[in-house]
Amino acid sequence: MSKISLPHYLLFIDGEWVEGAAGKVMPTVNPATGEPWASFACAAPEDVDRAVKAARRVLSEPAWSGLSATARGQLMHKLADLLEEHAQVLGAVETTDSGKLAAETQSQAKYVANYYRYYAGLADKIEGQTLPIDKPDMHVFTKPEPIGVVAAVVPWNAQMFLTATKLAPALAAGCSVIIKASELAPVAILEFAKLIEKAGFPKGVVSVITGDAEGCAIPLTSHPDIDRLAFTGGPETAKHVVRNTANNFAVTSLELGGKSPILVFNDADLESATNGIIAGNFGASGQSCVAGSRVYVQRDLYPALRDRLLERTAQIRVGDPLDPQSHIGPLCTLAQIEGIEKALANSIQQGAKLLTGGRRLNALGSGFYFEPTIVECPHAEIDTLHVEMFGPVMSIACFDTEEEAIALANDSEFGLGSGLFTENLAKALRVSQQIQSGICWVNTYRAVSYMAPFGGVNQSGYGREAGIQAIQDYTRVRTTWISTSSEPMSNPFIMR
Repeated sequence: MSKISLPHYLLFIDGEWVEGAAGKVMPTVNPATGEPWASFACAAPEDVDRAVKAARRVLSEPAWSGLSATARGQLMHKLADLLEEHAQVLGAVETTDSGKLAAETQSQAKYVANYYRYYAGLADKIEGQTLPIDKPDMHVFTKPEPIGVVAAVVPWNAQMFLTATKLAPALAAGCSVIIKASELAPVAILEFAKLIEKAGFPKGVVSVITGDAEGCAIPLTSHPDIDRLAFTGGPETAKHVVRNTANNFAVTSLELGGKSPILVFNDADLESATNGIIAGNFGASGQSCVAGSRVYVQRDLYPALRDRLLERTAQIRVGDPLDPQSHIGPLCTLAQIEGIEKALANSIQQGAKLLTGGRRLNALGSGFYFEPTIVECPHAEIDTLHVEMFGPVMSIACFDTEEEAIALANDSEFGLGSGLFTENLAKALRVSQQIQSGICWVNTYRAVSYMAPFGGVNQSGYGREAGIQAIQDYTRVRTTWISTSSEPMSNPFIMR
């Protein structure tokens, strides 16, 4: 019987599809089956260097640097159109590779087209200034210029969105970009590279590579010709990345992990709070950096909300992510399940009560399926209240006063997202401004937009993605001084 060959994906470097220089190939596993479904070429340091050199070269070539800002925007509009056109295919590939629901991946692929359109519209609106300088006979003006070569390091979850938040403003500013896709589930970004090629971007403007830390990530983040590094990933990896940038002094932004709190006050709308908590914890199977996995409920409302959450959780369908009837698919890796099981075991020893879930769903086959899980926490030292679970696990606990709620919300090393539910507008404004997080959702959760800055504080990183300001973060300002005097420059040794 002949062996079935798996689809194989190449690296996209300087406009060409190539194998890695070292010949290394890795499999990628379908989380729904636990079996390899494709393979991909892994970048070696030589490949990284080639991609960076191409990105540096194209910055001085007329094909890219000679384009007007308006023309860059037109290329981005074309890419956005292609994204919408191929959203279904991209979503299906991402679902097969990562286990995320097809309904979500296809919708997200289509929606992120708006990021490229938004920044395409800003491309020819990056303006300098003429300064009312305090020196006589001087004309002084500033001009924003592309920051240079950008390394965009993207994780496997929400990869189309997280690529767009980096690539769109970088292209609009006139930069060149090397996208480093995660070695876990990289295929959607490699498919996306085909659209970049089809849109007509000059060779070298965008390269897409993937591979392990030694062959790919470390050589890229430490490469001396990288000018800007946009990284999304975990805090521990980020610490290595920051050390690597000592080699290039690259301007760096970090969007890291999260352990987001959701506060529910007694006066909250029960249905809205339930929906927000379910979305915040079980959307994307909990594999989200903004997962609202610490739920604090004011004591009088706690029994009713707990029971409502248990009722709704029991209705969640876990199954094949390609099935439109599924609410939750598998987790991306077996290691995630093992990490969840360890945290749950520790939490139960610490006094936590498992209200529902907590087990692998072996009945669904060899895929990486895990039950939606709710953990009741009697005190603040429970592991699941502090460990980023990255799976469908929520921890719930009580609070009595507004001050206590704020203290509990801020009892974390992270600070990416947060949420609160209350019908009292004054309380909403007051509390939202005291939670230490980069994003706060009030009476909603997990909404994003190309217009709204996205990023965190503390161990959730620094810098912001999306919004108008992001395009400025991919530029450097040149200042030009011109003497308008008809007289020679004065003797520098005669002070006036």
